[in-house]
Amino acid sequence: MSSSRTVSNTSVIIHPPGFYIVGFESFPFISVYFIFLAFVYVFSVMFNCLLIYTIAVNHSLHTPKFLAITNLAVIDLVFNSCTIPGMIKIFLTKDNFVPFNLCLVQMFVYYAFLTLESYALTVLAYDRLIAICFPFRQSSVNTVRSMCCIISVTWCLAVGMTGFSTTIMTRLSFCNSVRVVSYFCDYAPVFRLACNDNSLQWSSASYSSTVVLGVPFVFILLSYVSILVTVFRMKSVDRRVKALATCVEHIIVVTIFYIPIFVIFSIGFFSRVVDPDKRVLSLSLASCMPPCINPIVYSLKTKEIKIRILAIFRKTKFYAHPVK
Repeated sequence: MSSSRTVSNTSVIIHPPGFYIVGFESFPFISVYFIFLAFVYVFSVMFNCLLIYTIAVNHSLHTPKFLAITNLAVIDLVFNSCTIPGMIKIFLTKDNFVPFNLCLVQMFVYYAFLTLESYALTVLAYDRLIAICFPFRQSSVNTVRSMCCIISVTWCLAVGMTGFSTTIMTRLSFCNSVRVVSYFCDYAPVFRLACNDNSLQWSSASYSSTVVLGVPFVFILLSYVSILVTVFRMKSVDRRVKALATCVEHIIVVTIFYIPIFVIFSIGFFSRVVDPDKRVLSLSLASCMPPCINPIVYSLKTKEIKIRILAIFRKTKFYAHPVK
């Protein structure tokens, strides 16, 4: 079956055996970068597992806020696991071929958990909004049960939207190049390789970007406007400082996640032409670093978690070196 026939007859769909991931082929000092990524992944797994374990074994931390933090830690754990091991495997084995179906699976997992990451930060903003702006209604409005429902809705939305976007990729024919200029089976670089109409996939990508990044970021921004208005209405300076101090870790992780992505997309939109190597490098860093930094920030900046992590280490040290 020829490619020309495929183009002229849209009912015929050609799926290649797979794709070649070529994002880092011409990147200098690639070995140093992958060693760095290996350390990032190890630290990400260690700190996120420690954070999840600390919250799970301490019943005093079974509150809506720490349930939302646990949700973020689980997402971070899977988010980095769907890309970094694959990148390291390509580097070590020099085999950059990814089968078609596996490519779609990786695409689905990556974008589902990217969506969940954005929604998890939004849920944490909601938690701070209720705690500071509606303190007397917090215990009745923001319960563990309601937080579980909110988190469940975000997971359903993320899986549903990403599932649709990934499924419609099967409608595309790939009769020319199968070289994906990215560090994984990225959505836009893959559908741009299609030789039939990809307007549906383009519309899906544009809509998803708004729903996944734009809407949550606006909600977070408005939440902090409301928080600042409430805080500055407080008469006591101590109360203002204490209220704002509870938001510091969330502001840090929001900045780490959203700002690099917005900067990368803004540069790509306004300059039109972006060096592929720089784009791949910046996107990979923007995706891989937040899941590593988030648990460290919450462990160091959240007093309740910090105290209990130190207690776990003291207990471990005691059992390793018992007093004789």
